[in-house]
Amino acid sequence: MASDVVDLIMQDHREVERLFDELKDSPEKRPNLLPVLTTLLTAHSRAEEAEVYPVAAAEAGEKEEVSHSQQEHIEADQLLAKLAATDPESDQFDKVLQNLIDAVSHHVEEEETKVLPGMRTGLSDERRAELGEAFVASRKQHLGEQPGDMTREQLAQQAGNAGISGTSGLSKDQLQKKVQKEAES
Repeated sequence: MASDVVDLIMQDHREVERLFDELKDSPEKRPNLLPVLTTLLTAHSRAEEAEVYPVAAAEAGEKEEVSHSQQEHIEADQLLAKLAATDPESDQFDKVLQNLIDAVSHHVEEEETKVLPGMRTGLSDERRAELGEAFVASRKQHLGEQPGDMTREQLAQQAGNAGISGTSGLSKDQLQKKVQKEAES
């Protein structure tokens, strides 16, 4: 079932927003919903980073926006890892959840007003459908991963998407530190 990658990304965004609302409104569901959120957000991010961002930058002329979006993904990964490590019944959970919601909502708004419209106009219907298939396959491959479960290759992809240079000879740990440091600056 092929679909336009832009529509697929926006569907994921709506599902994440729904999960955020449920996490805020139904604290008793948090222990079961938290793994669903972390799994979906992580798989969505990895699929965008691997399949969508390189094409958006190279073929749709969205290089600067992709770099910014990638940096926001890195920040969201850090916040998501912090949320996953926070007891859903603790007083801290609401604060950590709100920080994640704020960051992801900002990212979604920018992506839906800048990157995705550029892809709609800059890529053919056929190319967006091809990209949709690649996005779905990649997201499926990454289901079950959590924010900290990154390979060196995934970190290198993040660095490339974010326009971070000088990473080819770095170890996984060095690369992770450089990517995080660059995202914070």
